[in-house]
This record gives sequence, C-alpha cells and structure tokens, in this order.
Amino acid sequence: MSAHDTIYTVSSIPTTPTKVLASHYTECGGGMAANASVAAARLGAAVEYWGRVGDDALGRHITDELAAEGVVIDAVRRVAGCTSPSAAILVDGNGERLICAYNDPALDRDPSWLPLARIAHVDAVLVDVRWPQGAAIVLDEATRLGKIAVLDADIGPVNDLRDLVPRASHVVFSEGGLAALCAPGSPGEGLLQAAKLARGVVGVTLGGDGVLWRADGVEYRAPGLAIDAVDTLAAGDIWHAAFTVGLAEGQSVESAARFANTAAAIKCERIGGRRGAPTRAEVGARLQN
Repeated sequence: MSAHDTIYTVSSIPTTPTKVLASHYTECGGGMAANASVAAARLGAAVEYWGRVGDDALGRHITDELAAEGVVIDAVRRVAGCTSPSAAILVDGNGERLICAYNDPALDRDPSWLPLARIAHVDAVLVDVRWPQGAAIVLDEATRLGKIAVLDADIGPVNDLRDLVPRASHVVFSEGGLAALCAPGSPGEGLLQAAKLARGVVGVTLGGDGVLWRADGVEYRAPGLAIDAVDTLAAGDIWHAAFTVGLAEGQSVESAARFANTAAAIKCERIGGRRGAPTRAEVGARLQN
C-alpha cells in the first residue's frame, strides 16, 4: 500500500472529543509497502514498488515521491475513478501515534496484473497484509523460485494472517499482529503458536526491546538500541525493509535483525514518518559505535 500522510505533532493523543493545537506539521508519502520501498532504496538496494493508486493528482504525487527516492514505479497500477489512499496522523510527545487512514473501496484488489516474471531476477520480496491477494501470489511465486519471501505480519484480519504466514520464508509480526493471530500470552508464547503455521523463521518486533524470533525450534533475541524516541511512525516498515535488505545481501538472520534494529532506531530519533528513514552510511556508522 502507498498513501499520502499528513502528520501532526501534539503533546498527547486525545481520548475524548476535543480540539488540539499541533506543535509541528509535515506531509510526506506513507503506506507500509511504499515506506519499506523508500527505506530499502536509501539502504542501497535496487527496489521496485508494486501496488495500486487512484488515477488522480494525489496518486501521481505519491508515485513521483517514490521515483524521486530511486524506487522503480513502472509496475504501479492506476485505478480509474478511485481516490488514492491517505492518512491523518497524530504523533505525541513519546513518539507514539494515532492513524486515521482512508482506503477507497474502489481500489481494485485483483492481483492478476502483477509482473510475477520479474521475481526470477530479484533476491528477495517483501509483502504486507494490506493487500492480501497480491501478497499471496507474490509469496507463492518467490517460494516456487527459491527466493527469500518476507511477510510483514502487522495487524490484519486473522484469516488473512493464517493464509499468508505459511507462504513466507520469513515472517516477522508486530506485537499487535501476533496478538491478533494467537491466544493471549507473552511474545515468546505467541511465537510458539505462530511457528506451527510458519514454514521458516518466525519473529516479532518489540519496539525498544528489539526483536524475538524462532528458527529450527530455538528462540533468539536481538536487543534494541537505547534511544530517545520522538516519532515511531513508519519504524516498523523501515525495520522490515532493512531486515529484507540484510537477508538479500546474505546476512544471517541475527545480523539482519541487528541491522534492522539500528535502522528503525535511527528513524525513531527523527520526526516526519518515512522522511526519517536512514541511509546506508548512517546505519553503518551507528553499528560501528
């Protein structure tokens, strides 16, 4: 999914109807897959974004931003008569966020147009749960070709998660995504349940506590970085992009997880959603410290 985000920084996120004065305002591109595409490009990867926008001025603005970041957009589908996705986002003093998103029901879910033949020429694919029909056929083709197939298992319909998890070689949940799929319990207990569905590595990101994962029946952890977070918006998308880039480069799961933890931590130190996605040089410098 790609979108246009309007981001407001506020002292706290209201819990009752009221008026709030923002201390900072910015606009930038958003959407899980689009954020991950930009993050991966900044980390030095050659990236194609496959997705849908409306055939409107906002859609052209969204794809122009992706192209300006070096992301290949020739496989974007522009849906006639559809309003492109957008979101209004509040970010509080602790860096946490409230997102109000709009996705036009006219956004076509048919994935038959996706250029699956191109997967033969890539090292890895990364999909999420926002367009499960597209994610499923991309994961299946990547698996058929023996490619790295990563699923960003964020909060989504349980049936979609159950369908997509077995299709991926590497599944990394958000805490909310894992909780949606599994019975209440600790992240470790949730991964034990999720591992019964997965065919490979299964993990969960834990914010400042890093990432926990299971592989071959063993649990592992890569700790997070101690930072002063000011904006967590897009941090998960950037984490998954960095993790996928690391795997595509031949890094071990542990090395890729530490690389991703570092990229996401740098982003959280910056206001502005995916505008805060770091470059490869920035991540490399932080890893050396």
